[in-house]
Amino acid sequence: MAELTALESLIEMGFPRGRAEKALALTGNQGIEAAMDWLMEHEDDPDVDEPLATPLGHVLGREPTSSEQGGPEGPGSAAGEGKPTLSEEERQEQTKRMLELVAQKQREREEREEREALERERQRRKQGQELSAARQRLQEDEMRRAAEERRREKAEELAARQRVREKIERDKAERAKKYGGSVGSRPSPTEPGPVPSSPSQEPPTKREYDQCRIQVRLPDGTSLTQTFRAREQLAAVRLYVELHRGEEPGGDQDPVQLLSGFPRRAFSEADMERPLQELGMTPGTRNRACRGEGDA
Repeated sequence: MAELTALESLIEMGFPRGRAEKALALTGNQGIEAAMDWLMEHEDDPDVDEPLATPLGHVLGREPTSSEQGGPEGPGSAAGEGKPTLSEEERQEQTKRMLELVAQKQREREEREEREALERERQRRKQGQELSAARQRLQEDEMRRAAEERRREKAEELAARQRVREKIERDKAERAKKYGGSVGSRPSPTEPGPVPSSPSQEPPTKREYDQCRIQVRLPDGTSLTQTFRAREQLAAVRLYVELHRGEEPGGDQDPVQLLSGFPRRAFSEADMERPLQELGMTPGTRNRACRGEGDA
């Protein structure tokens, strides 16, 4: 029987002839194990089945020339004269050993790929955790900035309300100081003239009121009711309406204009400086109801 060459051994183990020849050529005909290592490492290469142009004089399995006889004979060379031939049992043993070697190489490759896969998964999880932590930090920063913005807006709103309250108090103090003892001496335009007395009827005694209750109806149908001093200016009523009417969604507010119901009368800016008593807003007069024009 002819001795098995390295090429024949690889073909016996199931490798395609083209791949076996290419592996032996690229490993320098250093033996079956080197060729098998190359085949296992380049199994998934897209060009693994492309033929390799082998220079003349290095064709696998050909008979070496006389100039090559002096060199070492590789495992891939053909059987020379004087070499012992392999029996069928020895050939089967050699094939079995080669198959075991292939299986071992396959297991080593699978273990290496498994380790690489585990390392890639570990890196992927690490990157995912870092990304999640960065996203959480970003969300916390945004929530903290939003909370600070809300606190700032609330503080500004409280400060604005406090300024309005202080302005109201100052206006009240100025009105009290300005009209506290002088308004009562002014003749009221609403006072009727002298009525001649009759022997059968005494003239009614006119009662002076120091307070009046004003009801203001807003454009949306709602109403505001408040008690004012008779000597307060009509501007106090307008200021009260501006502070207690509803908020416009856009934040802008139109100026308030006061109108009397009956007889219909639009109060001017000059009327804002006049006392309510003088404008006929006290009990016993006809103009006791106002209507506020403007957005509420």
